[in-house]
Amino acid sequence: MTRLDPRDPWVIDTRELSRRPGTLLEVVRSLTAPEDLGTDIVAVPTGSPVELDARLESVSEGVLVSGEVRATAGGACVRCLEPVTVPVAVPFQELFAYADRAAHHHEVAPDSDEADVYELEGDYIPLLPVLRDTVVPTLPFQPVCRVDCPGLCSECGAFLADDPDHRHDVIDPRWAALGELRRDAPTTE
Repeated sequence: MTRLDPRDPWVIDTRELSRRPGTLLEVVRSLTAPEDLGTDIVAVPTGSPVELDARLESVSEGVLVSGEVRATAGGACVRCLEPVTVPVAVPFQELFAYADRAAHHHEVAPDSDEADVYELEGDYIPLLPVLRDTVVPTLPFQPVCRVDCPGLCSECGAFLADDPDHRHDVIDPRWAALGELRRDAPTTE
């Protein structure tokens, strides 16, 4: 297991709480987004600003971390491929268990659905996994530039928003031969 770097801005030192239930610590940080904070479709760009407001409260089981993370994600509209920005403001709350409490939890309920119990690593909280687990599911699965985006023409790729009356006369190839017969038929006037 690798040790956390206390100088890492995504790591919070909890020594001020000193395992006294009821003790509070406010943390406000301006961070830069790491890689992979999103999906292939929409993500917070690496290096962009991420604002974190968190409240740490010492409880008997560990440290309860609650707060909000704010950022701006970007991607492409799934209908017209134009750039899309998505404001991210996600509340979160997670308990980081003391190592002895987490070990007891695993001992008492080894097959529990709570396999992802976050643990303090010494006196430090690694926030990045929690924020990743919080932010990524809230990003839109299919981002659109606007709700009524008509997208692109499936025949030629034209932006349908620019020309709402855009169309192609497509003849089913099975019926094309009938069209030829009609053109060859003599006209009666």
